[in-house]
Amino acid sequence: MSKIISIGSAVPAYAHQQHEILTFMQRIYALSDAERRKLQFLYHHSGIDTRYSVIADYTRPAREWRFYPPTENLEPFPSLELRMQCYDIHAAPLSMEAIRRCLGGRIPPKDVTHLITVSCTGMSAPGLDLQLVELLGLPNTVFRTSVNFMGCYAAVHALKLANAFCNSEKGANVLVVCTELCTLHFQRDPTMNNILSSLLFSDGSAAVLVTSDDHPEKGLHIDSFYSEIVSKGKRDMTWELSSSGFQMGLSSYIPDLIEEDFAGLVDRALAKQAISRKNINHWCIHPGGKKILDSIYKSLHFTNGRLDASYKILKEYGNMSSATILFVLEQMMSTIDYHQPDTVFGAAFGPGLTMESFIVSARS
Repeated sequence: MSKIISIGSAVPAYAHQQHEILTFMQRIYALSDAERRKLQFLYHHSGIDTRYSVIADYTRPAREWRFYPPTENLEPFPSLELRMQCYDIHAAPLSMEAIRRCLGGRIPPKDVTHLITVSCTGMSAPGLDLQLVELLGLPNTVFRTSVNFMGCYAAVHALKLANAFCNSEKGANVLVVCTELCTLHFQRDPTMNNILSSLLFSDGSAAVLVTSDDHPEKGLHIDSFYSEIVSKGKRDMTWELSSSGFQMGLSSYIPDLIEEDFAGLVDRALAKQAISRKNINHWCIHPGGKKILDSIYKSLHFTNGRLDASYKILKEYGNMSSATILFVLEQMMSTIDYHQPDTVFGAAFGPGLTMESFIVSARS
């Protein structure tokens, strides 16, 4: 058995207000008056106040742009190579800030036995994992692996790996680092996919320390995992490479698909652990968007604000892909009473359409 003993999170320096990003998007998309009003409506009802980015341009006048050329059509439009160079510059420092907050003196970096890096917004070899090995001063024998291109549910997959390592190796200390720079991949064509992506996504990093159950520090014990693929939705959420960056396919039908299938997923996941919904004290749901959270709220027949933590993270940070659910769980961990039983059900969604879930609990 294993447990999560700490989570640390970090965001880039540039905080962009949602209404200010709207001005950038209205200019770049060159919309008609009716389309501009529609875009304004979408932004005002997104449930997001602030998003963070390694790029300053989104809320600055064109004369101060550094990533995008200050031209009418953004030509020359940033290439995939430029975006990956930017990822290479910013991902490691942002990850290190999250790691520092996660470890926080609990263990020295040299005691980390396994490193799992997670990202769907930047890839290279040698990559982020080796950058972090060097920056942390980890031994060159450290076990390392990467979870790439899985999207918003990838943190749950990484926790599965961390749990397996702890269960198979006595004394394992597994560091999971999810770092996403989604805002590098803005696309200028005003398709619905691009509009929804530019409306939702932001940058952030979260690090998790997973240890064996016998570690003396309190934490959340990992009880089980459960996942399903909703094949009928496999083209409704996609993430593909292009010469101008990574391109998101995000259908407006996703909330409907999740609403239709989520309650069943929850009940099957709980049945695996032989518990019911009444045993769940906290619901740690990935805030993929306001409509998705609203659909889950409706699917589970909630009436009492049980997704408030997810709505709060969405409002304050936007959707940071894989890192987002860990921001939600970090907030919950700060409020849990570890001296009495407390159970958390978590779930995230990604391309496929894949739904991943986990159950963790505090036990005295």
